[in-house]
Amino acid sequence: MTAFRFNTSISGTAGIARLLVVAGLLVTQAGCATYYSHYAMFPAENSKGEPRTVRLSWDTAEYPGWWFVSDRATPLTVETQCSERVWKLYDASHAEAEGCGQGIRACGQPGQDRLVESRRPAGADDQCMSVRSSDSEARIADIPGRLELVVACEPVSPVRGEGKEAVNVDYIRASTVPYTVYSRKAPRGAFNARPPKFERSVCDAE
Repeated sequence: MTAFRFNTSISGTAGIARLLVVAGLLVTQAGCATYYSHYAMFPAENSKGEPRTVRLSWDTAEYPGWWFVSDRATPLTVETQCSERVWKLYDASHAEAEGCGQGIRACGQPGQDRLVESRRPAGADDQCMSVRSSDSEARIADIPGRLELVVACEPVSPVRGEGKEAVNVDYIRASTVPYTVYSRKAPRGAFNARPPKFERSVCDAE
């Protein structure tokens, strides 16, 4: 009789343990993020006034509203056709975020950028690019399908190096009016998740 009770107790304990494991897996699966890619392509001019295509892109990990982890995002990347200069905008959730303000921003690089309005050199304390928002704690993960990109800087020189070593480092032209950008969103890995490549023929022609 004692042996029977002992075996029953073991069986019951094992069953409860299995149920707890299954329940834990279900909760973990329900709390897993859904991953998305975001991008936008739009026409603009570079600092020299040349027509170019500009590309914005970022990725997000989105969690259910009840989950204890907030949505996350990679930095927002800004690229300009024919240029090797790549801008990355950060928010407070990124360790790489610099101290040139709040919200979603990219700071100037000493020796590379200049503030257009004041014509003075831009440094790590100056915002060169930002996403306009009424929320000072705006995050890339919360960007809807529309954003306003503010550009306040221009390159000190649109070309780095000389001769065969010359590299185009120009970028989207500064403007007192923000660029209104509409982005696309697709599940990461989907056929339409990758932004189109830049057309290189216009660059080679120059």
